[in-house]
Amino acid sequence: MLSLLTEHPLFSALILILLDLGLWRLISSRGSEWKLLVRVLIFALFSIVLFNEGLNPMEPAPWADNVPLHLAATGLQIGWWLFGARTLTVLIGAVMMQRVGHTGRLLQDLLGAVIFLIAIIAALAYVLDLPVKGVLATSGALAIIVGLALQSTLSDVFSGIVLNTTKPYQLDDWISIDGTEGRVTDIDWRATRLQTSQGSMAVIPNSLAAKAKIINFSRPSNMFGVSVSVPVSPHARPSSVIEALERAMQGCRQLLDTPAPSVSLKSSASGGAEYEISGFVASMGEKRVVRNQLFDLAYRHLQASGVNLLSSNETNAAPQLSRPRALLESSPIFSTLREEEKDTFSQNMTLQTFRAGETILAGGEVSDHLFIIESGVVSVTLKRHGAPLESGRMGPGEVIGEAGILSDTALPADFSAKTFCALYRIEKSYLKPCLDARHDIHDAMQALLDFRLHKAQSLTEETPVVAPKRGFLQWLRNRV
Repeated sequence: MLSLLTEHPLFSALILILLDLGLWRLISSRGSEWKLLVRVLIFALFSIVLFNEGLNPMEPAPWADNVPLHLAATGLQIGWWLFGARTLTVLIGAVMMQRVGHTGRLLQDLLGAVIFLIAIIAALAYVLDLPVKGVLATSGALAIIVGLALQSTLSDVFSGIVLNTTKPYQLDDWISIDGTEGRVTDIDWRATRLQTSQGSMAVIPNSLAAKAKIINFSRPSNMFGVSVSVPVSPHARPSSVIEALERAMQGCRQLLDTPAPSVSLKSSASGGAEYEISGFVASMGEKRVVRNQLFDLAYRHLQASGVNLLSSNETNAAPQLSRPRALLESSPIFSTLREEEKDTFSQNMTLQTFRAGETILAGGEVSDHLFIIESGVVSVTLKRHGAPLESGRMGPGEVIGEAGILSDTALPADFSAKTFCALYRIEKSYLKPCLDARHDIHDAMQALLDFRLHKAQSLTEETPVVAPKRGFLQWLRNRV
């Protein structure tokens, strides 16, 4: 086999081309550095074989008297130009990918097309010894005909180049083009593809995107606006509404501190007043969750302040309930109690207030009572690697101290007042017999305890360290 390769170098060159095509497909995309290295090495070997045989790609093929051998040599010389163009485009693409990422793919494709065009013209001029001026004139006329036929397509292509040059958006940005909102998944020669919040794919031609109004929600980075409108009765005192909505705003931990969130009166009329909570979150995926959470917090804090959301279908006014009785009515744990049981419970609840910053229940402390938050925001803090970590915030209707009631244990979290808080206290000596008799309430409280223990464990456990990825391109960049 070795003698066959040495005696027939042209056959060896053909084998190298086939080997390159096979290895390029066999090596997975994860080994992109190895694919690039193999292609460069095979092209170098291919060039050595040709030049050693006297086949200079800058000159026409020899052996004009031997037609089969002459045609084979000519094909290998043309293949050298195309092989070299492909190797060069792959190298340039790898370098550009590291510097500009996928957003420069159109420029890479355009540069690759120019390189291949130069290689084809060089092969025609040097290998086939054709008059390049005549070829260029013919190709120019043909380009005009094709350009007129593909006018709209070319408009998309050049618009795509403009979009990639000016970069009003990049891959993974959340944008809106003429009201179509989604995440940019691809920018190719013809169109921009968006993945909408409904999971569908929107394909927008680049020529349309270049002329349309574009809103980029990802600029500046890591800051996405979110707002919630809350309609209330026009008879509610504005200061009470704003104070309750500010507590709701502080109860949402995902809202960024800078720029600071705010509450404002959006509109007011005889039929009702509309207030707006606005702020920013760190990722687009949090907007829907935060919007839902803000509306729920607004409802609970407004209810704790005696203000109800505006409804077009007003019902008969419900009988006035005491504050502890109304709190039991809205509590997800105690709402299953019968009316007479709620009345008895409410008579055994004691109001206790805490100023902002005061500790309600320290971590590791076994509580002999249960707190139900009536108003205000409670911050929950864990210790992670010796440093405090805020794991959540609580609002009206939520309970504190269930671990001591159920199992005489303590949670590893500190519960402190983030704002002024009013909580109702139920002693364990009174609550324990009720839990023994009402298994539904006991199970609901046990499920809450299990959830909190699991969350505390997941937030405080060690995170595995990921080793930095090393490869040929990284080594090459470090040497440049």
